[in-house]
Amino acid sequence: MISRKPYEGLSRKLVLAFDVGTTYSGVSYSILDPGEAPKILGVASRYPAQEHVGGDNKIPSILYYDQQGVVRAIGAETSQPHIIEQAKDENWVKLEWWKLHLRAKHLASSHIKDGDIPPLPQGKTAVQVLGDFMRYLFTCTRTYIIESHANGASLWRSVESNIEFVLTHPNGWEGLQQQQIRRAAELAGLIPSGDEHRPRIHLLTEGEASLHFCVNNVLASEFLSNLPIACSDEPEEEAEEAEDPEHQGVIIIDAGGGTVDLSAYSMKPSALTSFEEIAPAECRLQGSVFVTQRAHDFIKAKLANSRYGAPDVVQQMKDIFDTTTKLRFRDPGDPQYIRFGAMRDKDPQYDIRSGQLKLAGEDVARFFEPSVEEIAEAFEKQRKVTATPIKYAFLVGGYAASDFLYRRLQNHLAFSDLHLCRPASHVNKAVADGAVSFYIDHLVTSRTSRFTYGIKCRHYYDPSLAEHQEREQTRCSDPSGNTMVPNGFFSILIKGIQVSEQQEFRQPFVINRGSPSEFTSVEIPILAYRGTLLQPTWMDKEAAFFTKMCTVIADTSKLIQSMSPLPSLTGGIYYSLDIDVILLFGLTELKAQISWKHMVCPSTFIARTYSRIHVNAGCRNEVRCSQLRWCCLLTRTSRSPASIMYDI
Repeated sequence: MISRKPYEGLSRKLVLAFDVGTTYSGVSYSILDPGEAPKILGVASRYPAQEHVGGDNKIPSILYYDQQGVVRAIGAETSQPHIIEQAKDENWVKLEWWKLHLRAKHLASSHIKDGDIPPLPQGKTAVQVLGDFMRYLFTCTRTYIIESHANGASLWRSVESNIEFVLTHPNGWEGLQQQQIRRAAELAGLIPSGDEHRPRIHLLTEGEASLHFCVNNVLASEFLSNLPIACSDEPEEEAEEAEDPEHQGVIIIDAGGGTVDLSAYSMKPSALTSFEEIAPAECRLQGSVFVTQRAHDFIKAKLANSRYGAPDVVQQMKDIFDTTTKLRFRDPGDPQYIRFGAMRDKDPQYDIRSGQLKLAGEDVARFFEPSVEEIAEAFEKQRKVTATPIKYAFLVGGYAASDFLYRRLQNHLAFSDLHLCRPASHVNKAVADGAVSFYIDHLVTSRTSRFTYGIKCRHYYDPSLAEHQEREQTRCSDPSGNTMVPNGFFSILIKGIQVSEQQEFRQPFVINRGSPSEFTSVEIPILAYRGTLLQPTWMDKEAAFFTKMCTVIADTSKLIQSMSPLPSLTGGIYYSLDIDVILLFGLTELKAQISWKHMVCPSTFIARTYSRIHVNAGCRNEVRCSQLRWCCLLTRTSRSPASIMYDI
């Protein structure tokens, strides 16, 4: 574990990290007391309906809604017999895998359709469901802290207005999904609505959270003690190791219920406090639920003509496979059994005997194979774009508990020349614990752009250029009277570039319009190019690969008064606005500002001069006159935040 310095804040603060997963969810936290080194703790054993069975760090991401859209049960409560009976009697809606309704639409998902995901209750959106679920997690966390700490009620009162929330999401989720999470946090009552409270919400990818977990629980202890990394409880073969370079690469594979996220970082073994992302993060919709879905489809087809092929029986078999067979499976040579009925249940023609359905091990292995190949393909994609040698890969997340997945990846050609490690314990709380560590330790100093980002633009028409000649029929005039060619693309940030957290990408804009009243605000769409070209210049060649990422909206009303009419080439007048849009891509969320130049007021300039320079009364007039002769030529650069909007 990293040696942490005492918290330097002036007052006590609580950090809560929510890991809302497709199948299971959990919360970790840290109480930051001034002068004390922070510790990361988990909420365990106090979730309703779990306290009598030993408890757990996570609860199922399942909700029951009644016909009026009211939440009736959440988490482990949904598996209680009396809840199941009441749900059936009153026709409640059982909701699971609902997080997939929020998935980013650009992710490759030909294997999943909206019809494969249980539908949302009538009148409910996925954002509202997320809000209901996070409200429940927050309530359980509050109860746990009050009941498990000395003077817990007093402790909670001291921090309830000073809570920082770290909310995690898959690597492939972008600005729209982040905006939806923020909205859900407000619906859940985590923070009041309003701009002043939004900085208390911190969004983080599950891959980066898992890196922090691995650093604290594996990398720090193993490297600092110069011992071989303990990947699991299985013996390792001895091998000759080449001398390690100064910087090594590490891949984090966070295998969860819905997605598998891969993140690649460069680390310096002698100083594990700074990591740089060295390849665009990868996200694949190949989590453990899709293994279960493939098993369901196989069983449904296998038993289509059997008396055990009824939908409710197949669903029962699917549920049993999900909670037992899938986790126990290790060897394709061993048949697997789903115990679903009594001894009298048999249909030998369909491999059903003594209440058990027999599945060939080779068939079960095929349920996992798409996940394995997607993980390997994503890993190879990351390794190809970085020059840093990758020595280690860490497999974490709930899906990592599958021995078959771990062994299959170990034996895959893609991972043949590195250490594939699976932390020995607590891999299912990697994201929640790592998210708290992110807030405290903040190990990642730079991130890599996943796409090429830019803007749609128009080029001045040049008849000598072949590309302009090809688009001659699309020519148009702007308010200045110049002939322009539309559908151009200007890159602001190229895919695969390492970006530090505070690095700014500044893009100047010249906007021409017919009236100053049209400059009350400026809206600039930011586009993401998802194709293979390094630096595309035209959008009409690969239109399908350009998607709108967001719209930067800037309030420019204060600049109207400084505008003057300009003569156009057609004899009319127009108005022009020169601004810079500043984008910060290196944070876990996109930030935007606008910048502009304006004349410095002479009196303001003189007042500032007098405050900085001691001037005697005898020469004050001379100094003032000297200043007035040239201060009107000076300009000052100002900037202000710009809002970012996403299309739903």
